[in-house]
Amino acid sequence: MAPQQSNRKPTPEQDGFAARLLSWYDAHHRELPWRVSPDDLARGVRPDPYRVWLSEVMLQQTTVEAVKSYFRAFVEKWPTVKALAAAPIDEVMKAWAGLGYYSRARNLKACADRIAALGGIFPDTEDGLRALPGIGAYTAAAIAAIAFDRQSAVVDGNVERVIARLHSIEMPLPQAKAEIRSVVADLVPRERPGDFAQAMMDLGATICAPRRPRCMLCPVREDCSAVARGDPELYPVRPAKAQKPLRRGAAFVAIRSDGTVLLRKRPDKGLLGGMSEVPTTGWTARQDGATGITAAPFEADWQRVGQISHVFTHFALELDVFRTHMDCPAPAGHFWSDPEGIGREALPSVMKKAIEAAMAGATKQRPTGKA
Repeated sequence: MAPQQSNRKPTPEQDGFAARLLSWYDAHHRELPWRVSPDDLARGVRPDPYRVWLSEVMLQQTTVEAVKSYFRAFVEKWPTVKALAAAPIDEVMKAWAGLGYYSRARNLKACADRIAALGGIFPDTEDGLRALPGIGAYTAAAIAAIAFDRQSAVVDGNVERVIARLHSIEMPLPQAKAEIRSVVADLVPRERPGDFAQAMMDLGATICAPRRPRCMLCPVREDCSAVARGDPELYPVRPAKAQKPLRRGAAFVAIRSDGTVLLRKRPDKGLLGGMSEVPTTGWTARQDGATGITAAPFEADWQRVGQISHVFTHFALELDVFRTHMDCPAPAGHFWSDPEGIGREALPSVMKKAIEAAMAGATKQRPTGKA
């Protein structure tokens, strides 16, 4: 795939910036399970758009280290986009459990379905990619650059930090995003734009860190205005964080004598949509739920066993946890999950915390024995 042509004409200084950055990347790039190395690219190995797309979706709001094991598990189970499209949504949600931001998993499946309907072929332009479910401006640019060598401006949090320091941008984020993207667009080289995008990300992740950046090792140190000013940590400028509201509620963990736990499925729409949970009260990002034993979903010998805390993007949550032991059929709308299977349920982290408060070790996935 030939690089997408652009009317931009980099200055010699900009060409020099890209050359210095790419030379550093060739020697110091991170080895990542979804990445094609510069050496392999030079030998003609092409990135798999499916793997690029999957990694970019997983990496939204999640760290590289957290994503690695999930990525490997996904591509082992579903090695192609068509295989993922053929998977039941419940299986995809279970495989995603623990990565957070669960609307990403639903959009992932919807996007796989759409691409499978297109014959398993990903669009190779930003506009074509943005027409797919769950793919926004950043993800489209990243896939276009990395998978198809399009001359796209790829700007994640790491790149924002690099550019804000490079130009000592005084405007705070997020207002500075448009200016930063414009700067990146002018820097992207015609040759190796995919490697350039990944080099910028690696630079921010490994050298131009939020705290104590390693400026003496930076390949573009001579270009950096913040270094010249003497305090790179002043950038990017950020407004003061607003305090997150605290919501409260209760969780009710019913356990059978064989260690089976009572669960139910959350509505497909809304927070943690389509995930599994223990019965809880009606807390949301905007309101508290009931916290007392009188809010239990059915009568039983409920005992309070503790409280757990969890932080979402826009609010913090505290849940009082109640436990009971019972041996009976699951109430309507609920199901029993046995000890061998609960670690593979589509349980968000907050629900795992609640279950662990009632029965330590219950959500740790157990190896399945062989007969």
